[in-house]
Amino acid sequence: MIFGQDRNRLRRYYLQAWRKRQAGESLEPLENLIAGVIAQHPEYHALLESEDALDKDFTPEQGQTNPFLHMGMHISLAEQIGTDRPPGIREVHQQLSRALGDPHQAEHRMMECLGLALWEAQRQNRAPDEQSYLECLKKLL
Repeated sequence: MIFGQDRNRLRRYYLQAWRKRQAGESLEPLENLIAGVIAQHPEYHALLESEDALDKDFTPEQGQTNPFLHMGMHISLAEQIGTDRPPGIREVHQQLSRALGDPHQAEHRMMECLGLALWEAQRQNRAPDEQSYLECLKKLL
C-alpha cells in the first residue's frame, strides 16, 4: 500500500494532485488518475481546496460520505477495469456503462459490490473473494 495507514499523507496527496492539475503542472500517472476522479466530483472541490480536509472526520452518524473513501473506490475500480482483474470486470463495466449511459454512474453502482467484498474480507480477515465480487457485479446487469 502506497501510503500505509497514514490518512493525512494520503489526503495530502489528493490535495496536491488537485492543486497541480488546477495550476496546469505536469502530473505523475497516479496524480493524474486522482485529479481525474476529483474533477468528476465538483461537490468535493471546495473541501479539497482547504487544509481542513486533512483532519476532518466523515461519519455516517453525521450523514456524511467520506469523499476520500468514495474517490478511492473510483480509483480502485479504474485500476481493476484497466487490468481486467478480476477477469470479466472490464466487460461488466462496459455493459453497465452502456445500460446507464454513463461510465461514472456505472462505477457508483459497482461500488456497492466493491464495498461489500472489502467489508467481508476485513470481517473474515482474508483477501477479497474475487469470484463472489464478480458475481455481485454481474447481478447489476
